[in-house]
Amino acid sequence: MQSDNQPHLSTARNLKIGLFHLGSGMADVITTGVWNRIMISDLGFSATPIGLLVALRYFLAPLGVWAGRMSDRHAIGGYRRLFWIWLGRGLMVASIAALGLATAHIARGGAADVLIWGVISLSLLLFSLGYAFSGSTFLALIYDRSAEHQRGRAVGVVWTFLLLGFTIGGILFGVLLPENKDPNSVSHSDVFASATDATAVVEPTAAGPLYSPETLQNLFLIGAAIMGGLWLFSVLGEEKRSRQASSSQTEREGPQTSLKEDLALVWRSRRARFFFWYLALSMAFAFSQDLILEPFAGDVFDMPARVTSRFAAYWGSMAILGTVAFLFMSRRYKRLTNATMSFIGVAVLVITFAVFAISALAEIRGLVTPGLILLGLGLGVWNIGTLGLMVELSPPGRAGTFLGFWTLVVTFARGIGVSGGGILRDLGFQLSQSFTLSYGVAFAIGAVGLIVSLWALHQVRVHEFASEQSPQADTAAILAGAMD
Repeated sequence: MQSDNQPHLSTARNLKIGLFHLGSGMADVITTGVWNRIMISDLGFSATPIGLLVALRYFLAPLGVWAGRMSDRHAIGGYRRLFWIWLGRGLMVASIAALGLATAHIARGGAADVLIWGVISLSLLLFSLGYAFSGSTFLALIYDRSAEHQRGRAVGVVWTFLLLGFTIGGILFGVLLPENKDPNSVSHSDVFASATDATAVVEPTAAGPLYSPETLQNLFLIGAAIMGGLWLFSVLGEEKRSRQASSSQTEREGPQTSLKEDLALVWRSRRARFFFWYLALSMAFAFSQDLILEPFAGDVFDMPARVTSRFAAYWGSMAILGTVAFLFMSRRYKRLTNATMSFIGVAVLVITFAVFAISALAEIRGLVTPGLILLGLGLGVWNIGTLGLMVELSPPGRAGTFLGFWTLVVTFARGIGVSGGGILRDLGFQLSQSFTLSYGVAFAIGAVGLIVSLWALHQVRVHEFASEQSPQADTAAILAGAMD
């Protein structure tokens, strides 16, 4: 029987909290999809500075560990998690709006001077700061709000909403930024060709541009408002306000260890070390396809952009299906633990990368669609299992610190994987002058890396680690007992 002090997260409340990541998925689309494409393809700026600005979130990820630790130890205004979540998402809303205003200014023919680039850079810096502050603390809120047996379902629902955010965001922003289908209309590059010239003014032609700067500006402002509303509503009322509102008086119970000491305890645990390697390797190699998948189809099979642009719809829909199916089965079959789902997910991804490698090396176009289906299923099951493991391996009283650390590992590994896939493809092509060989080798290396991550996962005995924890246990005692 559940005690009165045991947290309980109903399905309805879980769905409400999941709306948070619906907004997160939309934020990813508007910054790394819409804005990135407009600045590079339509306004003609170099991809290097744009890519570095977009990647700031990876470089600032260590701040997530700090924010998680602060939320463990102190309450600000009576809240531990909500303060950092609202601060972070507030910064993101403001940054998205400012980014839209600055980009629309350039599209109108305004000078892309130091001031405008300063606004753009500051906007993406604030976006990255907000992302770091609120990411791990949101996971910690889920940890606080759900009982141990509910956490797998909780993170699975949240992950499903993230996938929905990608889909809904793509559709919504496509509607808000319509294209003029008039064959006599000029292209984006023609209309905005002079946008980078400080003295030039974009003059609309009789046919008109594909979209106006005002439409572009409205997209970002409306998007910021929608995302802000989702983020506010999703977590509103999900944390009880402490009676002691002063941050200096609301320190968490337990020993006052430093961040360095807490992370040293993580590393001293054999199981935590293997989980670290599993998390880093699986994340890096799973996302090594992110940058090269669509170019692979174009370079090897001459698939047009209108076809490759649908790839996300294929694997995204299958990821949602896989997530829902395995969440349902995990509630019926107790043996389907987070570790088991992680193993199944990564195993499917190994097969996926092998299929893509064979498709490239043997030039079998018919394997692309099955590969996309397997990719979605693997990503869906792998993510809900791995997110569940991240929560399981975060001891009570230090959830914010540990989830911040795991989030840091995930963020850096994903950044390395995305860039690493492109580097492998380029190196392979430089050495072989063959697209089939360069892509085939890149996918094959991804499969090998995922197999190594499965070995690391096999070493993680999560059930033993979890059994040594208790709500009152000291973090040092927990991890000391976990060491071999």
